Amino acid sequence: MNLIATPVRLSSVSGTFNAQLQTLLHGSKQTDAHIEQRVAEILADVQHRGDAAVLDYTAQFDGLQASTVAALELTQAELKIAFDTLPDVQRQALEAAARRIRSFHEAQQKASGESWTYLDEDGTLLGQKVTPLDRVGIYVPGGKAAYPSSVLMNAIPAHIAGVGEIIMVVPTPQGEKNALVLAAAYLAGITRAFTIGGAQAIAALAYGTATIPKVDKITGPGNAYVASAKKHVFGTVGIDMIAGPSEIVVLADGSTPADWVAMDLFSQAEHDELAQSILLCPDAAYLDLVQSAIHRLLPTMPRRSIIAQSLTDRGALIHTRSMEESCAISNSIAPEHLEVSSHEPHRWEPLLKHAGAIFLGAYTSESLGDYCAGPNHVLPTSGTARFSSPLGVYDFQKRSSIIEVSPQGAKTLGQIASVLAHGEGLTAHARSAEMRLDAIV
Repeated sequence: MNLIATPVRLSSVSGTFNAQLQTLLHGSKQTDAHIEQRVAEILADVQHRGDAAVLDYTAQFDGLQASTVAALELTQAELKIAFDTLPDVQRQALEAAARRIRSFHEAQQKASGESWTYLDEDGTLLGQKVTPLDRVGIYVPGGKAAYPSSVLMNAIPAHIAGVGEIIMVVPTPQGEKNALVLAAAYLAGITRAFTIGGAQAIAALAYGTATIPKVDKITGPGNAYVASAKKHVFGTVGIDMIAGPSEIVVLADGSTPADWVAMDLFSQAEHDELAQSILLCPDAAYLDLVQSAIHRLLPTMPRRSIIAQSLTDRGALIHTRSMEESCAISNSIAPEHLEVSSHEPHRWEPLLKHAGAIFLGAYTSESLGDYCAGPNHVLPTSGTARFSSPLGVYDFQKRSSIIEVSPQGAKTLGQIASVLAHGEGLTAHARSAEMRLDAIV
């Protein structure tokens, strides 16, 4: 079968460009009422029936039959066997990726993860106490592909943050377990792991069952059902973000081989049909070269049908007036992944404000960030990079304010608090502060 991938061609000089771009970007944001309703039913059922509901949905959606949820738990011995029996090249790659991810997040912890205090001029102690979460759940996708990298990216920063227990859930359709995923769980120090997925896994982590412990926060991306479930349980537990389809924007000046850029667009398109790949470039002839490369390279890709549909439905090659305008358009998109494929990337980086991760230079393919560069690959999608950040050590910690007021501080602060509390009509607040004034000798 001959597949054709035809990303839409847009031009920023067109009077309808902004409307066309918004239509392209918002294509995946339409709420699926059926998914929302079905997810709500699953969550309620798991909350009510616990393990029994988890077993029913695992059999229904994953074709995995089990008499108890305990039978779906992966033992530490099973994880270790998976690690020990990996081919040497895979085990070494997994270990190298883990080292780099750990190194980056250790640096992140040193920069932002420590408690601090100071004394102000009247002797009052003020500060912040940073403490890790007790128990977190990480969701590892396992439907159309297996993601050992997601195990490392979620579990390693949680460990560095000091989280006490890490509970992993991963779907294993028809009971097929991916050795790399299990090995990554062993290497990353997962506490417990269950072969369940979908909305039922999110419900089990959020509410707890007889077998699966309730967690404090759930991290990790999944499909539309998983994203909807995380949205529904937020408030009962914390979540990292509501992840949408994967995205990449490439800013190109025409200096990078067209085949490289075409393959970078493929790298997101192959995730699923809703993934989005966009190229911004002021050189129309270069866009033609990339389009030719897409047609030539597509037949060589094992997931070519997914790539073709993704690029045709949601991809775009956009001709811009300049690299400066390309940067401005990228900021309006606020993509998950942003490649600056230019011979002078540091010239453009200061103009870029909104992106989950920025990949500078022709040699910095997004795929390196997915696996082993070090920074986290769990990133904000669907334009939320305007106000959200990558997953990090800080997502597995919470902060408590520290206040110890000295007698002199109580006299100073009490007078201020009294005035403001009376102004709000909260007399008990005012009197609480005033009593400390009366006690000062």
